[in-house]
Amino acid sequence: MLFNSTEFFIFFPVVVTLYFLTPFNRRWIILLLASYYFYMSWKPAYAIILVVSTLIDYVCGRKMGGYSDEEKSKRRPWLYLSLCSNLGILLLFKYYNFFNESARGLATALDMGYAMPAFNMLLPMGISFYTFQTMSYSIDVYNGRIKPEPHLGIFALFVTFFPQLVAGPIERAGNLLGQLRVGHEFKYERVVAGLKRMGWGFFKKLVIADNLALMVNQVYNNPTEYEGISLVIATIFFAFQIYCDFSGYSDIAIGASQVMGFNLMENFRSPYFAKTISEFWGRWHISLSTWFRDYLYIPLGGNRVVKWRWYYNLFIVFLVSGLWHGASWTFVIWGALHGVYQVFGIVTRSGRNALVQKIGLTNYPLLYKWVQVLTVFALVCFSWIFFRANSISDAFYIVGQCFSVLTNPGQVVAMDWSHDVFMEQGVKVFGTSVIAIAIMETVHLIQRNGSVSQLIGQRPAFVRWGMYYLAIIAVLLFGQFGNQEFIYFQF
Repeated sequence: MLFNSTEFFIFFPVVVTLYFLTPFNRRWIILLLASYYFYMSWKPAYAIILVVSTLIDYVCGRKMGGYSDEEKSKRRPWLYLSLCSNLGILLLFKYYNFFNESARGLATALDMGYAMPAFNMLLPMGISFYTFQTMSYSIDVYNGRIKPEPHLGIFALFVTFFPQLVAGPIERAGNLLGQLRVGHEFKYERVVAGLKRMGWGFFKKLVIADNLALMVNQVYNNPTEYEGISLVIATIFFAFQIYCDFSGYSDIAIGASQVMGFNLMENFRSPYFAKTISEFWGRWHISLSTWFRDYLYIPLGGNRVVKWRWYYNLFIVFLVSGLWHGASWTFVIWGALHGVYQVFGIVTRSGRNALVQKIGLTNYPLLYKWVQVLTVFALVCFSWIFFRANSISDAFYIVGQCFSVLTNPGQVVAMDWSHDVFMEQGVKVFGTSVIAIAIMETVHLIQRNGSVSQLIGQRPAFVRWGMYYLAIIAVLLFGQFGNQEFIYFQF
């Protein structure tokens, strides 16, 4: 079920009503049934994977909990069973065809025979998200950070909690499991705050992301029909599309949880205002980046190793992150680019600082800051080309066209804009997208000094409600209501 579907607008109020009408100690049943219904409304058969994953991790957790910290080595076989099961399912459904086709291509190039068949199964929605969530549970139990959950129903709800099941945030057991046992009372202020957060998420998804998708998809699905500036604009638009699509989903998930009394972790903090690539990853998809930090980067040695190994650790983490996002070489290149950005940033840090001092840029801190922000944004946009392109050849064509704008800026003036995709989609779509992005970034700037919600809450009632009605009307008038899937559902 999609958040932006008619079914969800019926499903959610019904679930919330039943949830608050049910006694505290039975609410987990309502949420568990609702979560399975939410997931099975897409493809019922794949709920079997959820059940299998849940049972394996529950049993492994309970077994590991039977040994004290002094007997940690006895927990190890159960940890391996959990990790191998989760990674095995993920590899089979998400990566088997990718590696199989890559091997087939290599065999063909070497004029060798290759008979391994393809695995013709649809990728289960959200498999990367709930797999990582259950893996972190098993690792935390193994390391003694948390106690294993004794209640199978509560644990099953932790795995399947519908607001964040298919696209995160990837919650930690230490944060969410305890909340599932608490009897949350109905509180008007909290419910209203949650609904506002959901409304902001719908605005980002329906008004910004889905309008931008009309233009981005047309260009990126037929890149050779476009040149120079059109591909530059489409790439910048994709940067905002994927941000609004994914952060909009996170806002709806966090808001829906808040309505029922649960606090999920923040997943985005204005990432396009980051001054370094490292800071960007501290603001983008936080639940995933911290997962990789805690369960891959630090176990590899983090930065407490010799320099070359530190650089290797960083590069490997981002390479794996790219592969996590999609079983395609374009995603691998996208991840590798961010790994290169990180390593290059560390290696050149002292030289860059010296250059900035020499040219006196530090005397103008605001200008220096925006130079950093725009540089990071340009680097991130460059990497998004590989993330969004349908093939590596498409990506390199787009890269070449984008650089042609730099070498021949006169083409922007000479271009026949009347036949450009942005005009073909109409002034309404283009104008709505640009104005909505401006509104969103203005909100982000205001949020640096406080909560916009609290700021609006301090206004007189007629002003507050006038703004709420305007926001609803804007979504209804300018939103795209075509049940457009969220981009991260494919991961």
